[in-house]
This record gives sequence, C-alpha cells and structure tokens, in this order.
Amino acid sequence: MSSKDKALRWPYAIAASIFLVFGFCVATIIISFERPVEPSDLYMRGYHDTDANINDIIAKEIAFKKAYVIAYLGKQLDRNNTVLEYKVTDHEGNAVNDAAIRLIVTRPNNHKYDQELNVSRVNNGVYTFNGISLPEAGRWDIMAHVQVGALERYYNIKADTRYDKAYEY
Repeated sequence: MSSKDKALRWPYAIAASIFLVFGFCVATIIISFERPVEPSDLYMRGYHDTDANINDIIAKEIAFKKAYVIAYLGKQLDRNNTVLEYKVTDHEGNAVNDAAIRLIVTRPNNHKYDQELNVSRVNNGVYTFNGISLPEAGRWDIMAHVQVGALERYYNIKADTRYDKAYEY
C-alpha cells in the first residue's frame, strides 16, 4: 500500500462519519414526527391543555372524591359484545342519576380504533354502555370523564380481552 493510499483513508473516514451522523439526525427527525409524544391519554385532552389546567383538574378531582364514589362494574372485555357499567353514588350510598359520563375505549398509544360511547341507560346510579365490538384482542384503556354539576373526575381503567381483571390508573 502506498503512502498516498494511507493518507487518503482519514479524509474518507471523516466524510463517511459526517454522512452517517447526518443520516441518523434525519432518521431521528422523521421518527419523531411519526410518533409524537404530545397527546396525553390520561385526562382525555392534549398535553398542553392538561399542563395549563392541571391544578384545576386535580382540585376538581379531590372535590369529586369527597362528594361521590364511582366504581367500574364492567366484567371482562370481550371482542364481540362488551357491556361497560359504572356506578355513581354519594358517600351515603345514594344513587346519582344525573351524572354526565363521557367514555372512550382506546388502545394504548394508538388512536386508530378509538370508540366514544354514549350512555344507553341509567338505573339506580348504574350507567350502562352497551354493544361495543373491539377490532383486536389485547390491551385496551377505558377512559371516563364523569361530571356531576361543577365537580368532575377522570376515571381510567386498563383492561385486556385475554384476562378477566381491570385496573384503575
């Protein structure tokens, strides 16, 4: 190998390294646009709106918990026929029939299959949402925004079509 060939190795290596780093930067930007981290599922609203109003959200949730109790009565998620039920009572056990519940069933970090549900019936504080079919098996988030008068609370459940338990988060 001649000394001229040895002398040209370093410039080629440096140029290749620069192009490689530039390529990684472009790939990072493309991937970050495809998978933004801005949307927040926790409070059923965008990240910026949640961040700007988090103190009010938390204060309303604390006041709601002091006045009312909400419980998820739904059974295991089924892909074909899932019935979701929530019970809203005050702390004395009296049924609350005038709550407004907004319910969204979604996959974690994927809004392709989101389903927003309306209450089909209310009976003695039990709010029933009938007839949803899930397009895929696996993990689902059941997010509810419960409002009674000026008080409101977000009640989120993690459930899975393969298991019979659901967990609040």
